[in-house]
Amino acid sequence: MTVQVSEQNNITRVALTGSLDGKTAPQVREEIRPALEKSMQVILDMSGVDYLSSAGLRLLLLAYREFTAKKGKLVLLGVSQDIQAVMSHTGFLNFFKLAATEQEALEAFK
Repeated sequence: MTVQVSEQNNITRVALTGSLDGKTAPQVREEIRPALEKSMQVILDMSGVDYLSSAGLRLLLLAYREFTAKKGKLVLLGVSQDIQAVMSHTGFLNFFKLAATEQEALEAFK
């Protein structure tokens, strides 16, 4: 799993590539924690995520709770249909704003 964090115009973009599972979720959590703590607007680009386990869902739920508590906004970008199906079955899909394109993600912050 690779994590790339960038910031532009007060919006933090976190791009994930690989599988988000029990092995990688703790590493991802530690890598993105500083960005999530200081940012109020985050795009979590999941277009490179090929697998999401329950540990990955837990990571997303923790991020959602943190952003809700501080009145921030978190948008998931490029979530595959398979991962959307898993998120839908578990009820997680209702928590997040999804965007298919970068432009849609940016529009969500307006």
